[in-house]
Amino acid sequence: MRHLKAGRKLGMDTSHRLAVLRNMVTSLIEHERITTTDTRAKELRRIADKMVTLGKRGDLHARRLAMRVIREKRIAKKLFEEIAPRFAQKNGGYTRIIKIGRRHGDNAPMSLIEFSVPAPSPEGKKKAAAKEKKAEKKAKA
Repeated sequence: MRHLKAGRKLGMDTSHRLAVLRNMVTSLIEHERITTTDTRAKELRRIADKMVTLGKRGDLHARRLAMRVIREKRIAKKLFEEIAPRFAQKNGGYTRIIKIGRRHGDNAPMSLIEFSVPAPSPEGKKKAAAKEKKAEKKAKA
């Protein structure tokens, strides 16, 4: 019986599964959205949310723990400096899974996994800066 045994095996041995999930987390952080099967997305969500939590902590120990999983300094830097600050006011639920249908080859259920708070677009930054400037003028007047 599998009582109290969390996680899915995904049809792989342990080292293969961990390597696949590490690569998927790295890709998710790099591209901020990836397409994969439903079960892999559900497993990936667990690890990705932990990485964002480490990013929110931001101390040296958190960086070292994150580097155990991420393995690319450039991607870890993006996690700590760009992605984690977006979730400063949020206490979980950093990723969302959107079901997108079935894969043509083997009819496997596919999903899109992405961060729940989108990256600010360059246009959005300009609008926010303009809004902030307007608010400052109003406060001075």
